[in-house]
Amino acid sequence: MASRFIEIFEDQKLIGKIKKRLPYLFQLAEIESSRAGKIGMEVGSLRERIIVALLIYKFGETDVETEIPITEPEIDVKLFGEPISIKTITGKSFSGVKLIWTVDTQKAKEFRKSYYPHCDILLVQIDWNSTGGLYYIPLEAQKKLFDKIGRRKYIKLPKPGTNPRGVEITKDALLNLANDKLSKVLEIAWQKTKIDYNPYKRWVDYWRED
Repeated sequence: MASRFIEIFEDQKLIGKIKKRLPYLFQLAEIESSRAGKIGMEVGSLRERIIVALLIYKFGETDVETEIPITEPEIDVKLFGEPISIKTITGKSFSGVKLIWTVDTQKAKEFRKSYYPHCDILLVQIDWNSTGGLYYIPLEAQKKLFDKIGRRKYIKLPKPGTNPRGVEITKDALLNLANDKLSKVLEIAWQKTKIDYNPYKRWVDYWRED
């Protein structure tokens, strides 16, 4: 599966489209998710759908499985039957990427005890007015680093008394993975454009239909 996935990073026509369209589509997602100038949590789900749509566009609906059971907290989509986790981060720092969303301290500790990498990661680093990237981090690279540094240096638990809503992969671990020779990266210039877009228009149009 990994060799097929890498096609995204070798398809020059698709690379051009990603560099041009991804910032625009993610900007639309932010507009859709904004209330009074603040971006809501639902932006993550919209970004995920945009990336899944990219996979469908490239590989076709037959080979992209989107109906993933809720019991699979890390897996967002399957490509050719192989699981993929889609992650997005904003800014230059590689911190704050969740491995699992939970506010339960005990569940977080249990997760760290039992966790082992089990799927490829597709990571989007968003850095408006600067350069970020689209990263493919294969499972092999994750396992190699996890075995080398151990779970305590790989996994960051939430601080007691705070409400960060999840267990994270450490900043150092993610940076190591992003720079691993097995990983792939496509640099993206994150520039916003002027968009005349009303997130309510399509719903109003549906109400207007007979």
